[in-house]
Amino acid sequence: MNIISRRKLMTTGLLAAAGATGLGVAAKLAGRYGLIPPDAGVLYGAGETLTYAAQRLLTRHSMAQEFSRSQISKNPFANGIDALGPEFQRLQAGGFAEWRLAVDGMVARPALLPLAVIKSFPRSTQITMIACEEGWSYIAEWSGVPLAHVLNLVGALPQARYVVYRSFQPDWWESIDMADALHPQTLLATGMNGGELPVPFGGPLRLRVPRQLGYKNVKYITRLTLTDNLKGFGKGLGSSSPEGGYAWYAGI
Repeated sequence: MNIISRRKLMTTGLLAAAGATGLGVAAKLAGRYGLIPPDAGVLYGAGETLTYAAQRLLTRHSMAQEFSRSQISKNPFANGIDALGPEFQRLQAGGFAEWRLAVDGMVARPALLPLAVIKSFPRSTQITMIACEEGWSYIAEWSGVPLAHVLNLVGALPQARYVVYRSFQPDWWESIDMADALHPQTLLATGMNGGELPVPFGGPLRLRVPRQLGYKNVKYITRLTLTDNLKGFGKGLGSSSPEGGYAWYAGI
């Protein structure tokens, strides 16, 4: 049986189980194939599992829609943030020359990467939409290094299942699975609309995950940690357990 037909069979089984006997049975079937999201234990966990499993089986390699330059939003919306403080202001005044991205966890070669080094890596550009769970959206051109390049550089270990990414903002973090981390459209973005990435939009470094909602696209990235589970990371950006508000998987 080829991979595509196997995926179709598994997806059909999940949906049939959900319709015939309830989400709990579908969740058990998803578990058999390793398709359980980290927030499976919350109130709507079975539904989250079905959504995540179906998405991973059907759209693992799908691409987010890309747009033409004429469709770039003239007045993109930058949602407000808390004051970043004097240390951020100091780094900004120095052109972010001292900004560092730490990469650790389940990697063969942990690294501390200056922004200039990140900008020297092979670059990718995309014109994609960012959509917020609050209802607003805009289209912009994003440029940066594919996250996959950095993970290959540090030697991501095969047992790693998630990438946890932390912001300069205290206690601000999110995570994605390796399918999204290695997706060609997932960027460590340093540029927007042909220039440097503006601070209100996450400059100098933002994780851009165009296949997920806005809250997964964290600004001011300072650390990437590869792990096989999310226990012990505490509460972060505001997603569901283990974070605390929205669904962990926010695929669109």
